[in-house]
Amino acid sequence: MLQLETYTGGIVETNGHLLRLPRFNLLVDAPQGVARWLESQNVKVDALFLTHQHFDHVMDAAAVKEGHQCPVYAWTEFDRNLTLERFFGAMAGSAFSVPEFTVDHVLKDMTEVEAVGQTWKLQHIPGHSPDSLCFWLEEAGVLFSGDVIFSGSLGRSDFPGGSHQQLVTGIREKLWALPAETQVFSGHGPDTTLGEERETNPFLQ
Repeated sequence: MLQLETYTGGIVETNGHLLRLPRFNLLVDAPQGVARWLESQNVKVDALFLTHQHFDHVMDAAAVKEGHQCPVYAWTEFDRNLTLERFFGAMAGSAFSVPEFTVDHVLKDMTEVEAVGQTWKLQHIPGHSPDSLCFWLEEAGVLFSGDVIFSGSLGRSDFPGGSHQQLVTGIREKLWALPAETQVFSGHGPDTTLGEERETNPFLQ
C-alpha cells in the first residue's frame, strides 16, 4: 500500500511529495525547506524525481542529493535557462541562484523508466516549461503532474519557453488517455483526479 506525504514550502508554496514504498522512499520535486523537513522526519530518500527545473521545484535538489546520496531523475540535464532564476530575479530586483546539482538519469525522449522498484510511465507535456514531465505509476493509479495541471487550473504559460496551446494539447492528448480515477498530485495546491479535471477544469472545457 502506498503512503504519501506532502511538504509545501518556498515563496510560492510548492509541493514536494514523499512517496513511501515497501522498500524505498521517493521524493518528487525539491522545494525550499524540504531537505530540513526530511531530516526532521528521519526519512532517507532513495531517489529524487523532478517534474521540471523551475527554481521553486529545485531549490533543495542539491541539498537532497548530497544529504541522501540519491540519484536525480529529470527530463534534461541541469540548465539555468530552465530555472527562471534570472527571469524572476530581474522582476523582483534581487538576484538569487539555484544551487547546482547533477541529473543522474536524463529522461529525454524516454517513455518509461525503472526506479525505486517500480515502472514509471513518462508523459512529457511542455507548455508551462519545456522540460515538464508527468510521472505515472499505472498500477497504483497515481500521477505526479508537476505544474502541468492543478485542481481547477493549469500551469502558467507566460514564462520563457511557455505555450498555452502546447500545454492544453498535451493534456488532452496524453493525460485524458489515462484512467479517469487516476489520482493527481501536482506541484501546487491539493490533489485531484483526472476525471474531475476533465469534467470541471474551466481551462479545459
